[in-house]
Amino acid sequence: MKSSSIDFRKTFHSLTIRNFRLYLIGQVVSTTGTWMQSVAMAWLVLKLTGSGVDLGLVTAVQFLPVLLFGGFVGTLIDRFDKRKILIVTQSLFAFQAFLLYILVSLGVVRVWMVFVLALYFGFVNAVDPTARQSFVQQMAGPENLQNAVSLNSVTFNASRVFGPALAGLIIASVGVGPAFGLNAASYVAVIVALAFMKKSEFFPFAKAVRSKGLFKEGLHYVSETPVLRLTLVGVLIVGTFAYNFNVSLPLLAKFTFHGGPETLGIMSSFVGIGAVIGGLGVASSARVSLKKLGVVGLLFAVAMSLASIMPTLPLTLMFLGVMGVFSIAFMSMANSLLQLNSPPQMRGRVMALYSVGFLGSTPIGSPITGWVAQHFGPRYALFMGAFSVLMVAAMISTHVYLKTRERLKLSNAGL
Repeated sequence: MKSSSIDFRKTFHSLTIRNFRLYLIGQVVSTTGTWMQSVAMAWLVLKLTGSGVDLGLVTAVQFLPVLLFGGFVGTLIDRFDKRKILIVTQSLFAFQAFLLYILVSLGVVRVWMVFVLALYFGFVNAVDPTARQSFVQQMAGPENLQNAVSLNSVTFNASRVFGPALAGLIIASVGVGPAFGLNAASYVAVIVALAFMKKSEFFPFAKAVRSKGLFKEGLHYVSETPVLRLTLVGVLIVGTFAYNFNVSLPLLAKFTFHGGPETLGIMSSFVGIGAVIGGLGVASSARVSLKKLGVVGLLFAVAMSLASIMPTLPLTLMFLGVMGVFSIAFMSMANSLLQLNSPPQMRGRVMALYSVGFLGSTPIGSPITGWVAQHFGPRYALFMGAFSVLMVAAMISTHVYLKTRERLKLSNAGL
């Protein structure tokens, strides 16, 4: 009994920090709304066009600005107050959701409007994730970073359990519009939480000094640091080909299992349940390493492969849950590795590259996923993602093996 209590305190110890606790409370509400909008947006596009390619393109447009500008955003975030940046971005997100609510409720929404608002979302999203990720250490401190990053992921994915299911029920009963309206209202929780934080309780961070070549300096630092370089390449590949669930799951629900928004909501919820379990596992574990990242990547690939070939919906849901465990464990570990191996004055730039790899790759991967799903079937789109994760796991594991051999040779030579 005693060891269980210790593990419990270890898993949630970042919640003892007031500012971080406020942040997570706001995130629970806001990300629930975000997942509702994700399901609503996908279903709206399929309702308007019935095209997997169009769904992939809308998803791509949402993340195109991250690809184009995300790397440069880090140079700004390293220099300015992250809390103020987040208050602005969350307000802009709320306005976008409110516009969607009005257009859908009035019955005047058209596909081109969805594309325009998706692009609007993308420009805000080029800033927000990097600011949030680099803000975590300022709230929780370096000693609590891995735990805080993992709990942040758990919160995001706990919302994924309820948000899509709730969206499915709302869309089936009263239509798509209210899901956007509720998401717009949910951003108030984050804005209030940020406003009530105490500046005196933030952990200090070193601001980057304004100068030319900050972005180039960040790229050079990453290229010269193997753990950062390998992790970012892995995130880029996985983000491009595997993490396109906003495209693959709606198509799987509609065309493979002939379901409605409720089916999509249940699928997303099962991935979310698994992700919560995976995030809690990372939160309670010891420090992450490239070796652990490679192992988790292998398990992610296996689970995704099995999910892609299951013949019935119940079996697919079961393996989507397992996939959720290892998918979030992979990204949480990658996030922690990057932050733990980056100096404070460089962290914004490194995490901007993480956002480019994870989110900015979507404009490339989503249309490919949509095309593969439309021409060969949604199952093939999932399997393509699984194969990409397997390649990343092999790349990381090979590097770890060669480094281990090199250390053993040097050790033996010293003897």
